Formats: sequence, structure tokens, C-alpha cells
Amino acid sequence: MLLPLFAFLLGMLGVVAVFMLKPAKAAAIDQRLREVTGAEERGDDVRAAATAAANFLKNVGEKAPRSAKEVSGLRERLVHAGFRRPESLSIFFAIRVGFALMLFGVFVSGVFARPNLVFALASLGLGWVLPGMVLARLAKRRQHRIQLALPDALDLLVVSVEAGLGLDQAMVRVGQELGSAYPDLSTDLRQVNLELLAGKARSEALRNLADRTGVDDLSALVAMLVQTDKFGTSVASSLRVFSETLRTKRRQRAEEAAAKTGVKMVFPLVLCIFPAIWVVTIGPAAIQFVKVLFPIIEGGQ
Repeated sequence: MLLPLFAFLLGMLGVVAVFMLKPAKAAAIDQRLREVTGAEERGDDVRAAATAAANFLKNVGEKAPRSAKEVSGLRERLVHAGFRRPESLSIFFAIRVGFALMLFGVFVSGVFARPNLVFALASLGLGWVLPGMVLARLAKRRQHRIQLALPDALDLLVVSVEAGLGLDQAMVRVGQELGSAYPDLSTDLRQVNLELLAGKARSEALRNLADRTGVDDLSALVAMLVQTDKFGTSVASSLRVFSETLRTKRRQRAEEAAAKTGVKMVFPLVLCIFPAIWVVTIGPAAIQFVKVLFPIIEGGQ
């Protein structure tokens, strides 16, 4: 009875941890609605519970075993996935340890099958590796969303610069316009503006943008903007050329994905469709063959 309860509590802590790892967004409208509906106290209670759970996970994660090389790679992957709070790494290690212990407890207690130490140790290793795979998947999906948003952002950036705005003001404007359609890229562009307001150089802020996202096309855009700023060439013309190049690359990626579709369809056809076709076409003939053959065999005996 304790194991399902432990699994439920661990799942709830994981959900709370993901909620706490996400960057907070100021929502004046939501705050006003809470004040009108009287839900502010309930929201404070939920926020306090989430904070307590996050602090608990942080304390557990700080005591988890780790290596310097692994910490560097995980911190970079967390940033690419959008988890940028200082406690994100500790919470991730806590989730990893908890998930590994949960799977180990499930197999060593014999909930689904007989207790097996080999399976329990294998599940322990799987529980340790699986959160890292999920994190890598989240980072890859976020990078894909940013890559899809980049051509539209470049078009807006070209229009803003050609309309007379400076590059910094144009990025602020583009970040505001993309807030609803592409929130990931919008958040990163607003972060660039905050770093500029804090006194960082434009080249450093742009390089931080490329490091945060890990998208190759965005890194190329940052390198182009830094060189344009260094040599004093036209920003609008450089952006327009880069935008056309990026759209050509996106079309080529779409054509490549379309060309791979035929090969990818072979496995579903062989595993799912062909067996059903064989059953429908050969099945009646096989039944008739058995009906005819068995009387002959029995008569011969």
C-alpha cells in the first residue's frame, strides 16, 4: 500500500518541480481576477506549497552524486530546455534520484511480478537515465520551435529596421509581437533587451542569446549581426539577405523530410498493413484448404 502512495507523491512533486522550474510571467490581468474572485488566498497557499516542495527537492538534489563534467552538460541542457532558475539543476537531480528509487522499489517489492534483483538494478539504472533523455527531448523540441519561428522573426526584424528603428528597439518590438505566436523566441529576445538595459555590450548579449538557445541558425544570425556592427555595414540589407538564405534552408529541410517519408512508411506498412492484407486475402483460401485437406487425410488413415 505504501508503494503506490510513494509513487503518487513523487509524481506530484515532479509536477510541482516542473511548475517551479518554468520562468515566471507577470500577469496583471490574472492578479486582478484573483482579487475580484477572492482566489488570491488560495493562490498564495498553492504557491507556498509549491515553494516548499521545490525547496525540498532542491535540498535532496544538492546531496545527490554528480560529476563536474555531467553538471556542465546538464546545466547547458536545462538552459536549452527553458529551465534557467538557479535551483533547476538541484531539482533535476532530485527528480532523477526519486524516479530511480521508485522504479527500484516497484521491481524489488514485486508489485507487477515476482521480486527480481536483476530487474530491480536494471530499473534503477533506467530510472537514472530516463529523466536525462526526457530533458534532452524537451530541449530538442524547444530548439525546433525556435528554428521554425526564426524566419518570421527575421521578416519582422527587417521591416522594423527598414522603418527606422534601431536594432535594439527592433528586437524589443519583435519580441513583443511574437509573444503569443512564438513564446520561446519572444522570451529570449526580451532577455537580450534586459541584458542590454543592465549594461552588457550588444555583442555579448547576442552571444548569450545563441548560447541559451543552442540553435545553429540563430548562432549564424548572431555572428552576422556582430560582424555587421563591427564593420559598420547596413543592418537592414544584411538581415534581408540572411532571411532569404534562411527561408531557402527551411524549404530544403522540408524537401528532405518529404523525401524521407517513403522510407519511413516502409516499417508501418510491413508491420501493420501487410499482415492484415495477408489475413484478408490468404485467410479464406487457407480455411478452404484445411477443410478439403483434413477429410482426405482422415480418409487415408
